[in-house]
Amino acid sequence: MESFRSEIENPIVHKDIIELGKKIAAFRNHEMDEDRFKSLRLARGVYGQRQEGVQMVRIKIPYGRMTAKQLVRVANVSDEYSRGNLHITTRQDFQIHYVSLDRTPELWSELEKDSITLREACGNTVRNVTASIYAGVDKNEPFDVSPYAQAVFEYFLRNPVCNEMGRKIKFAFSSSSEDAGISFVHDIGYLPVIKNGERGFKILVAGGIGSQPQLAKPVYEFLHEDKIIPFTESVLRVFDKHGERNRRNKARLKYLVAEIGLDAFLELIEKENKSLSVQSYKINRTIPEVKTPEIVQYQLSDQEQVEFDKWVSINTYEQKQEGYYSVGIPVKNGDIRSDKARDLAKIIEKYTGDDTRLTASQSILLRFVPKENLPTLYKALKSLDLVQIGFHKINDIVTCPGTDTCNLGIASSMGLGAKLKEVVEQEYADLIGTTDLSIKISGCMNACGQHTIGNIGFQGMTIKSGKLIAPATQILLGGGILGNGEGRFADKLLKVPSKRTPDVLRWILSDYKSNKTEGQEFLAYYDEKGSDYFYQALKHYGEVDNLEPSDFIDWGNEEEYKMEIGVGECAGVAVDLVLTLIAEGDEKITFAEENLELGNYADSIYQAYAATINAGKALLLTAKAKTNSHASIITAFDEQFPRFEADFGVKYAELVNQISDNEPTETFANIYLSKAKSISSWIKKTRENQINE
Repeated sequence: MESFRSEIENPIVHKDIIELGKKIAAFRNHEMDEDRFKSLRLARGVYGQRQEGVQMVRIKIPYGRMTAKQLVRVANVSDEYSRGNLHITTRQDFQIHYVSLDRTPELWSELEKDSITLREACGNTVRNVTASIYAGVDKNEPFDVSPYAQAVFEYFLRNPVCNEMGRKIKFAFSSSSEDAGISFVHDIGYLPVIKNGERGFKILVAGGIGSQPQLAKPVYEFLHEDKIIPFTESVLRVFDKHGERNRRNKARLKYLVAEIGLDAFLELIEKENKSLSVQSYKINRTIPEVKTPEIVQYQLSDQEQVEFDKWVSINTYEQKQEGYYSVGIPVKNGDIRSDKARDLAKIIEKYTGDDTRLTASQSILLRFVPKENLPTLYKALKSLDLVQIGFHKINDIVTCPGTDTCNLGIASSMGLGAKLKEVVEQEYADLIGTTDLSIKISGCMNACGQHTIGNIGFQGMTIKSGKLIAPATQILLGGGILGNGEGRFADKLLKVPSKRTPDVLRWILSDYKSNKTEGQEFLAYYDEKGSDYFYQALKHYGEVDNLEPSDFIDWGNEEEYKMEIGVGECAGVAVDLVLTLIAEGDEKITFAEENLELGNYADSIYQAYAATINAGKALLLTAKAKTNSHASIITAFDEQFPRFEADFGVKYAELVNQISDNEPTETFANIYLSKAKSISSWIKKTRENQINE
């Protein structure tokens, strides 16, 4: 399948950007309703922001890998279209904020000049494919998973199977059984395995965090490398067809598997095999070329040597390639200014192999640094104030944007993160180099800051004191990675006013330091003491009858706290949802025709299928039938409209379900598209009759 991650000259990319501009114009002119426009822009990385009239733009960086040239491009775009700040996310990509909606097509076009896309960075799509930052340099890895992450990204980008699912899907590749990619909290997790000399993956499905975290379930101990893309497509087809679409809080893959059971889910996957575009897919194992940097030596002073040695011991990683190191750069709250990013790009080009990775902990890993260049690199990074000790340590705290910019934010996670970082570095600096204890903060229950898997987690909430509402923090303890696709979620202990959170952390860390045995990590200590031990010691922090005025002001703010959601985008006009769905079906028919002409038979068939589902749902809305999934639409249609069978001589369900019973040949693609057009015409005529009655 052709890769669409290419220069702007690619006509498909060009068309996509032009189309976004047209849809924005249609929305501005009230020719497109708000819900439909929202879905379209989200699938193009444009996300509504808490502040009125501006957007957050998410920039997709597959498995966090980027070159110095791409970093400069993103920095320049941030200067031109945003406010000169780059925010690294826990999905290993970038976000920039305060972007004008009308300028997003132009912004996207600029990024594509260096092969960077916005496509499907948000919305009900396959989100950025993540991977261990040590993939390719991990001494314990069976093989480099980077080409596999790249192949999955390319194959499913703009793939009609996952253009408009009920909710998002997230994939993650780990480099070894240590599971640095956190496979156990993803919809599909891939852990590399070699069996009898063949490459493959341990596969897990239906994991997730959020308000109801669930561990992913293993479905294969070994799946051959040629089968991972067909398997992944089958999962997406099943989720697209059977996944919940009306109740957003139940629309993730983990809920579908919980509802029908893993065995039934795997049976549905098996049924989809015949309809797949490929039964086997050979991954291109080619590794992106890593340049050999020039050796530039620097003689450290005695004082520099002391600082340098500590930095090397904590912030660097010896690669499997002899003589090379990876160097970690902690980034406070994941934010780096564009001017500093450009200066960093120069350093990357000069002293490294130009194979940088953004991390899921919102930091940066420079790779392929010759050992001889470490002193010179240290000096260069120090000039940018980028040699802070603590890469992926207790002071490298993960935080989502929270109430700074996010519509869903309840409390200031970034403000709290900055304060807790200060507490750790000023009062518990000895823990930075002696433990891998992690702190993760989310501004709401959605867990973008991964608080449910932190050793110590904090979630933004509110707390009532009489008639007043104060920002609060849910305290969680005991989450973490166990390895080989296994993990644990943190226990919820109690809720405290947010301004007391630093004191809560102080008590936890002081207790741990004082009572742990030598070499005992925090999770082992937590298990030894038990959750009730911590609850009893901390519960007095949750009392609300003695709040002070400062407790009603959130971190990083000066005004009294008000719980509110951000203002949405400009309102559209009221529309007939039935006609809107029918029009969307017509658009999918056009896409099906285009793909048929190009010889993309599987894509054409799926677009035709989606068109019939759209049209079927449109008519079912007039009957107030159940339409919460594709499967329920297919079932309900024949019950509500028996005349369809009389007119066609076959049931709607039988026609639509032929997609799973046939191979994606040219003959079947033509037949299926013809039937989709006939179904669409019948539904339009039926709707016209309803209106005229």
